[in-house]
Amino acid sequence: MSGASDPISLYDSSHSADRQRDRLLEGDVPTAIYGLGKMGLPLAAVYAEVTGNATGVDVDPGVVETVNAGESHVVGEPGLDDLVADQVERDRLEATTDGPAAAERARVHVIIVPTLLDDENEPNLSTVESVADDIAAGLSPGDLVIAESTLPPGTCRDVLEPHLAAESGLASDEFGLAFCPERTSSGTALRDIRGEYPKVVGGIDDESTRAASLLYDEITDNEVHPVSDATTAEAVKVFEGVYRDVNIALANELGRLADGLEISVREAIGTANDLPMCQLHDPGPGVGGHCIPYYPHFLLSQAQEPMNVVRTARERNDAMPTVVVDRLERELAAEGIDLADASVVVLGLTYRPGVEETRASPALDVIDELHDRRADVAGVDPLVDPADYCARPVGIDDLESESFDAAVVVTPHEAFDRIEWTDLEPMVVVDGRDALDLSETSHREYTLAGSASGRPPRPGSGTGTDGDDRRERRAPSAEPTEVEASRTDGGNDVQG
Repeated sequence: MSGASDPISLYDSSHSADRQRDRLLEGDVPTAIYGLGKMGLPLAAVYAEVTGNATGVDVDPGVVETVNAGESHVVGEPGLDDLVADQVERDRLEATTDGPAAAERARVHVIIVPTLLDDENEPNLSTVESVADDIAAGLSPGDLVIAESTLPPGTCRDVLEPHLAAESGLASDEFGLAFCPERTSSGTALRDIRGEYPKVVGGIDDESTRAASLLYDEITDNEVHPVSDATTAEAVKVFEGVYRDVNIALANELGRLADGLEISVREAIGTANDLPMCQLHDPGPGVGGHCIPYYPHFLLSQAQEPMNVVRTARERNDAMPTVVVDRLERELAAEGIDLADASVVVLGLTYRPGVEETRASPALDVIDELHDRRADVAGVDPLVDPADYCARPVGIDDLESESFDAAVVVTPHEAFDRIEWTDLEPMVVVDGRDALDLSETSHREYTLAGSASGRPPRPGSGTGTDGDDRRERRAPSAEPTEVEASRTDGGNDVQG
């Protein structure tokens, strides 16, 4: 690895800040990044790019072997393949499964492993604590530990600091600890890490905040935003996710009014968002990903306050797959078809288009709900095998040879653009994402919450309670506004 001089530390260092920066950029501050997943590998690659001396740690030998071969196992991240190949070839990045050995060499330790929930929706810190054990085995005075994993507020102060001190034998003021949350999205990870958003930094003491700020001032091109302490920084990250979850729940609740009001709620939301003080998200079939569905529970699990708004929002969003299947059952009934006797194909199983991730994907709950109602379920997804999720796999190009009573669009992958809907047998199509316009086909189309262009959920059908046209509508001819085009996609976990 790079670095010709003896390694130096950033925390409580005798060197001036300028000298610390120089030594950091010369490769004399070895770093270890624990977790080489969808966000961890891009972070490790950027650390290597900036510092010239990064070791990635992962428990999966296959991941380690792939990285050391100069390849990326993470798909859908523009530029990552080339960056990993370049940094490995230049001996600036390597990977290992030996966490304690990596910790022994490193002076900066970055934790970026997932924090999941147990069966009772309580945060499960076992993976983070396991990484802390590895770090503690090689922790030296002056080392800086940074948590980028999203954590319940108070974890650095109440869990990580005492854990690291106890396992390493060091006093808590002999090493630094800061929380610096990742603010990245799948598909734009390198861009985001390099500086799309300000970097939040909060340490357990002032020196931890200073050292982490110095480090990230080199990692990111954007501003570094120090906050009062690590707990505040942890709260910033969780609050960002909770805001979006509550906003999406409101959008979904409003979206369910579309049938009764006989309007497109998406059009109403898009128009309301012309005002800068109104930023409603998009309705959708549910909230997926490894961030937004989890973060509210980081607060609900420990807060003494009832937090009824946050709790209700989670319940509303969790209920959306059932709402989608309810709408499907109603539309099938209008065609004289019982859902229990119907064949249904679910389009899109990952939680976001173009992202190979199914964690908390609403499509999986849609599939489960369809099975519970005794429908025959098939699935189409260009990134994952539907058979792994209890759906009969069907290829996109094989749809024409199939016969389905209904289709449900949950995740509109770009690959679905090549579906020739006019060549498919007439069916009921429930579009949860406003991804289709089947008005020129013989399909019975239902768009959840209506379309952004102004089409109500079932064009020309009034409230959608029967198959009769109530009145004709003409959608606005104008293109969606800039606000509509740029608005956060409320049905997806976009960031993190």
